[in-house]
Amino acid sequence: MALPTQIDERLAAVGANAADVEERFVRGSGPGGQKINKTSSTVWLRHGPTGLEVRCQRERSQAANRALAWLEMVGRLEARARAATDAVVAARETERRRTRQKSYGQKVRMIQAKKHRAKHKAKRGRVSSDE
Repeated sequence: MALPTQIDERLAAVGANAADVEERFVRGSGPGGQKINKTSSTVWLRHGPTGLEVRCQRERSQAANRALAWLEMVGRLEARARAATDAVVAARETERRRTRQKSYGQKVRMIQAKKHRAKHKAKRGRVSSDE
């Protein structure tokens, strides 16, 4: 069965291939009685390289469940790719903040704090060993 072009395009954008996804139709579970127990309308997808699994039995129709499962799979793959790029950006930003120079105001405040601390410590006296 061919996938809609929208799903193919989204898979290509993420860098995934539809051939990497194992698709099975299994019997459902839960409420629904005899109908759900006899028909294989539940769609189960597994993306081999990442190990992501999606199972969908929201609708009574196998075709509708298949479309919903593929949309969810593509959404999860996109979220995974987005998280990876966000982590790279966050690491770069953290490094930039760590290595940047202090602003003039920060330097002034730092010097004032050091002078204040020095005055505080200068008030201390030597400990004498008088008994």
